[in-house]
Amino acid sequence: ELVWEYVDKFKTPAMFVINQVDHEKSDYETTLEQAKDRFGHKVIPVQYPLNQGDGFNTIVDALRMTMYVFPEGGGKPEKQPIPESEIGRAQEMHNALVEAAAENDEELMDKFFEAGTLTEEELAAGLRIAIAHQEIYPVFIASSTQNMGSGRIMGFINDVCPSPADRPDAILEGGDTLECKSDGDTSIFIFKTISEPRVGNVSFFKVYSGVLNAGDELTNVSNRGSERFGQLFISNGKDRQNIETLKAGDIGVTVKLKNSHTNNTLNSKGVDREIEKMHFPEPRVREAVVPPGKAEMEKLMKALHIIEEEDPTLIVEQSKALKQVLLHGQGQLHLDLVRYRVEKANGINMEFAKPRIAYRETITKAANAEYRHKKQSGGAGQFAEVHMRIEPYYEDMPNPADLSVRKIEMEDLPWGGKLAYYWCIVGGSIDANFSNAIKKGIMQKMEEGPLTGSYCQNIRVCIYDGKMHPVDSKDIAFLIAAGYAFRDAFGHAAPKLMEPIYDLEVLCAEDTMGDVMGDLQTRRAIIQGMDSEGHYQKILAKVPLAELYQYSATLRSLTQGRAKFHRTFAEFAPVPHDEQQKLITEYQASLEEEE
Repeated sequence: ELVWEYVDKFKTPAMFVINQVDHEKSDYETTLEQAKDRFGHKVIPVQYPLNQGDGFNTIVDALRMTMYVFPEGGGKPEKQPIPESEIGRAQEMHNALVEAAAENDEELMDKFFEAGTLTEEELAAGLRIAIAHQEIYPVFIASSTQNMGSGRIMGFINDVCPSPADRPDAILEGGDTLECKSDGDTSIFIFKTISEPRVGNVSFFKVYSGVLNAGDELTNVSNRGSERFGQLFISNGKDRQNIETLKAGDIGVTVKLKNSHTNNTLNSKGVDREIEKMHFPEPRVREAVVPPGKAEMEKLMKALHIIEEEDPTLIVEQSKALKQVLLHGQGQLHLDLVRYRVEKANGINMEFAKPRIAYRETITKAANAEYRHKKQSGGAGQFAEVHMRIEPYYEDMPNPADLSVRKIEMEDLPWGGKLAYYWCIVGGSIDANFSNAIKKGIMQKMEEGPLTGSYCQNIRVCIYDGKMHPVDSKDIAFLIAAGYAFRDAFGHAAPKLMEPIYDLEVLCAEDTMGDVMGDLQTRRAIIQGMDSEGHYQKILAKVPLAELYQYSATLRSLTQGRAKFHRTFAEFAPVPHDEQQKLITEYQASLEEEE
């Protein structure tokens, strides 16, 4: 079902193969009806098994009106006439194929009405048109383990299915199209990049227009850089053959491009057009990488970035907030494969751990604090005293009635939220020149909050009093004093931990909806609504990110792989009290371990 969505989205010709018809529980008729119910009347059988299940060895082919009998162990079948008992069924299927072929071509339709049938060549031509326009989805059968039926399927693909030459014109960014012809300006599109030892990056591309010769220079649309194609190859698996010229429609290979990557379009100089980019699915799972040691970590990161270049669905993130390296992928198997590649190619033992959560810390009431920093060590000393008030910040909040505000600085924090910094010193108890140092000390503490070391946000800080020394007061002294005063005030301002909440959309079959709903309720989810979308049931919910770890694997297990989900960040919301205390305790324990 999920694969079919891509077929429908990209208007791709498709066919069905009912495999394992030799299995003891094989049920061809039921499977065919399920396909018709799910994918519509365009699903038309070409073959059926004469004796499915144990002992299967015979396929009736309604397109060729021939029966194929396979030897024990599979291989090349013997062609035999269809038995009288099966002629009626086979002829009915054949007529349906003929009608489907004729419906998509007026000339064939006229011949069909005149003769009542079509020749094998006419039938193939009509089916090719019907398949190309998604007017028919042929159904074949096979036993792949016994090598029965696969040869006929491959022959049909070669003889009847649309060829690459039948594809419509390429779509450009912006909606225009580009005809695939060799007498125009050259445009190529890089669709894959791999890395090879002693070679570097190897780029696979398709020539969409014009001619590309070895030694030509093209311009990258994305970065306006020039690339020289010193060598051109055509590839057949691992074997590569040097070639001097590639024409429109050809797929080629080159090496050592300076700054061109997957999804890049390169054109003749002066041509400004871009082939529509491939759109990759968003990541479904994430894992943290356990650092193997400083020396090996550098080697590991290099290996991961090489794989990331090859695989656009993998994202390698070095999170400053979480102090972790995160891998984002399509599923647990995807990330396990990345780990296997790293270990096999580099000999590094890469382990995964549960990713931390990017919590936020804030306060819920006002609090005052003061701190004196005094340091004397024989020479020049350090002295600073800072008095501050902190309180929750919100838009358009009034100025404090009991303080004289001299200056307001609004800081949009890099991690979201605001710091409202009010300078309320009257009488010169602290020189205004120390204001920046005090703000810097506060910002440093907000980068690593007191509760769990998470970022702080949405706080107003008023500096209203303090003391300084004519000789020993320095920026560093006020920076330190401000940091300690902020930390003290924060602890008395009813601090609150905020967690990221995600909007979750789950699409699943109706018969698995109850299990999916039950699982969501164990994840502190708040159900927002339910609806139907095509053949799916849609569940909308708000779920804490902390509860979505390995959700992809759980959902796959609950639905036999027939569900999908999409998540987007919604907001930060307060963590429940018991959970907050647990997180604070764990953080304090981790600090003690580091000491």
